[in-house]
Amino acid sequence: MNRATKVAIVLASLGIFSYAALGYVLGRQDDEKTYRSLTVYSEVLTKVQQEYVEEPNMAKVSSGALHGLLESLPDSMSSYMSPQEYADYKKAVAAHPAGQSGAVLSKRSGFIIVVSIQPGSPAEKAGLMPNDLVDAIAGFTTSEMSVEQAYQLLSGAPGSVVKLSVLPMANRVRGLTDTQQRNVTLAPIPALHIAVTKIGTDTGYIRVPDLNPGKADELRAKLSDLDHDGIHKVILDVRGCAAGDDAEGIAAAKLFLSSGNITTLQGQTVVKQAFAADPQKVVWKNPVVVLTSSMTSGPAEILAAAIGGNKRGEVVGERTFGTASQQKTIQLDDGSAVNITIAYYYTPAGKGIPEDGVRPTVEMAASTDDPAAYSRAENPSLTPADPKNDPVLAKALDLLSGANKVAERHVPSRRSRVMYPIVT
Repeated sequence: MNRATKVAIVLASLGIFSYAALGYVLGRQDDEKTYRSLTVYSEVLTKVQQEYVEEPNMAKVSSGALHGLLESLPDSMSSYMSPQEYADYKKAVAAHPAGQSGAVLSKRSGFIIVVSIQPGSPAEKAGLMPNDLVDAIAGFTTSEMSVEQAYQLLSGAPGSVVKLSVLPMANRVRGLTDTQQRNVTLAPIPALHIAVTKIGTDTGYIRVPDLNPGKADELRAKLSDLDHDGIHKVILDVRGCAAGDDAEGIAAAKLFLSSGNITTLQGQTVVKQAFAADPQKVVWKNPVVVLTSSMTSGPAEILAAAIGGNKRGEVVGERTFGTASQQKTIQLDDGSAVNITIAYYYTPAGKGIPEDGVRPTVEMAASTDDPAAYSRAENPSLTPADPKNDPVLAKALDLLSGANKVAERHVPSRRSRVMYPIVT
């Protein structure tokens, strides 16, 4: 195949992809703007082919361009998979591998980042922590890797060992760029249950590790038990709660709200759906405070936004990660695929959750000078820490006791929100 033919094939495939992707992402636009966009793509690839210092691998260049197109979108979930990557992904999904890592992943600044770690999981045993940036998985760089591919590489037969190159958050804070190796030995991940601890005589602490199917019903039962036991106040801790089903987050919010809008789902091609509170579903009518961290994600964001946005209770902690959305995988003619965000969940105030996360009503970070301790505080254990060592929990207890008046609360600006950066 001569050079002209190769260029024609590359440009044609890129043009088809670009037109489809831009149609989903940017909405309807006039033909002139679309034409100009495609012309720029074609011109850049032509110049690379003709002027680069040596003849480039155009298939690799094209794949990189497509990865970059999806990575440039303002959300962490949209991604591109080449034909081989998508084939490997489908094969891995169909195999239903029993071995998993127990880590919830997302993307920040083009790389895979650890959002939360299930207690006792292979990821925790390997020393992974929330906010760790994963530079490579099984020898493959994550700079052009979709979240789906990362999960695929971190699954397999129990006992399999997956090597990771990790830049810990603690190192980034100190200005260090040396990566560390982590060996994750895959294993079946048991389901975690909601943990309840009584604090004092009238307060219940509820730790929600995830919102996987069935968790809303489990939460309903826990709340009913607390009510029957004479508990009058509840702290709902969703710090590091990042996995689950969106429907579970909505159902969990209905347990607390007798009126108001829980969330709205909307996108360019998705008909607007409003999810309203249902007084028949309410289980808990007493005071509630929700605890969040920068690693709270997905369905838990819907729950926190519903309670705070409807003034049903205070939300204490940090602005959440910002991923509550819906995705759609679209296979393209050449066997590649795009996993693209098609709709956002919105707060009761009408703000897209992936755009800015969920802002707490009382915003504060875990006060510690130790980055590793800070990472652990982002995803606490199932049992509550001593409030003396957990300022977010201590603030919740103060609010429930009526120690602070609303007018006296200080909410820092977004600029001072996080003590340690997610990425540097």
